Amino acid sequence: MSTDVYTADALELGRRIAAGEQSSVEITQAFLDRIDDVDGQVNAFICVEPEDALAQAAAVDAQRAAGELPSPLAGVPVAVKDLLCYQQLPTTAASKILEGWCPPYDATVVTKLRQAGLVILGKTNLDEFACGGSTENSGYGPTHNPWDLDRIPGGSSGGSAAALAAREAPLAIGTDTGGSIRQPAAMTGTVGVKPTYGAVSRYGIIAMASSLDQCSPGARNVTDTAALHEIIAGHDPRDSTSLPVEVPPVLEAARSGDVRGMRIGVVKQLRGEGYAPGVRQRFREALTVLEKAGAEIVEVSCPHFEQAVATYYLIMPSEMSSNLARYDAMRYGLRVGDDGTRSTEQVMRLSRGKGFGAEVKRRIILGTYALSAGYYDAYYGSAQKVRTLIAQDCESAFQTVDVLVSPVAPTTAYKIGEKINDPLAMYMGDLCTIPSNLAGLPAGSFPCGLAPEDGLPVGFQVMAPVLDDDRVYRVGAAIERELTAQWGGPLLAKAPALNALNHQEAGK
Repeated sequence: MSTDVYTADALELGRRIAAGEQSSVEITQAFLDRIDDVDGQVNAFICVEPEDALAQAAAVDAQRAAGELPSPLAGVPVAVKDLLCYQQLPTTAASKILEGWCPPYDATVVTKLRQAGLVILGKTNLDEFACGGSTENSGYGPTHNPWDLDRIPGGSSGGSAAALAAREAPLAIGTDTGGSIRQPAAMTGTVGVKPTYGAVSRYGIIAMASSLDQCSPGARNVTDTAALHEIIAGHDPRDSTSLPVEVPPVLEAARSGDVRGMRIGVVKQLRGEGYAPGVRQRFREALTVLEKAGAEIVEVSCPHFEQAVATYYLIMPSEMSSNLARYDAMRYGLRVGDDGTRSTEQVMRLSRGKGFGAEVKRRIILGTYALSAGYYDAYYGSAQKVRTLIAQDCESAFQTVDVLVSPVAPTTAYKIGEKINDPLAMYMGDLCTIPSNLAGLPAGSFPCGLAPEDGLPVGFQVMAPVLDDDRVYRVGAAIERELTAQWGGPLLAKAPALNALNHQEAGK
């Protein structure tokens, strides 16, 4: 099978399948072979089941023969973050406490993927229970960035982003609680978009922080991401937070990329000290690209964004502490020490101690403390008030601008192990992405070049008002169109480690 399959856009693969030029089985087998060849070095996947994937692909080929393809992406493979329940494969949340657990039902997003004819290749790696920004906090080992295998791919959806960048899958599903699809996209030179909160069902997704979590699409370009977005979005009566509204025309916006007359708001509080020089440079250059494309660039102030990190790291662990209480060895999860000599409390303590990793324990302790008697109002209650002020800042800004923009992360991808023992430094990496989660806004990360100092990808973040997800794609498409022309092709073609993986495979 030609390596053209690995580099082709997802919509192009769907067109080939629909036209009978290639079968879904052929394309799926090519990606399974690719995973087999390179994932030993990348570790993007926790679980891959070739027989299940090929059976899905064969079913799509039968539908095509009958003239009944359900979507433009029918037959195209997709990687799914291991937070989404799928009956055919274990769902572990990258935690030993759920090792080997196979759910009895599918997440709504998985159901939508299957109904649209997409082929699920397997489940991707993540920070345990989505707790982290580097995919180092996994019970199944860290994921490596295909740009530099010694570096992180971002997190918590690092497995999904790395699978895209390593060309192990043309499409991927992640989640985003505080930047978990956008930061990995930025660090791997891919596209990741967090839809408006409630626009995509959370049913069947293992919860971290219920008021913040959002299932999110990822791909190697803007139009593929938008096409996947339209498939997974929509109202779901099984999710009480699901919005009963129509899906915005995101694919149309991605194909347009017309920003003429748009007012682009640069958030003053998200371009301060602590940003790598290359991040600053590429961000400024992307603003120039948008200005040349007909947009107006203005600076806006969102003063409470400065408290966003502190606010998030009280609300998120509080909700997480509540959500993870169910993994107690009695109802769900690992059970150890149950030899008949220990009390229920002792078994629970031993099981949770062995099953949860250090970062999960840290956040459970922080959240439990913030919710405890005597501290609830001072910490959790106060954080919720600041969250309201952050949302009000956004509402005020959107009265004068169409979108808000910033870098995605203050730095490019750092070395594996470099910050793992400094949680505060890792938390500050979410500085730019957290506000949109607190306010429920749609936001996306789009490649805007390589940092000159290390040659690693930089991401450009676009935030839009609630339910105006199409604006995110419109601006992202404009950046992609102009910069791809400048680069002479996709940014991923410049990844040295990825090129080495390709060379290694070709020599096998």
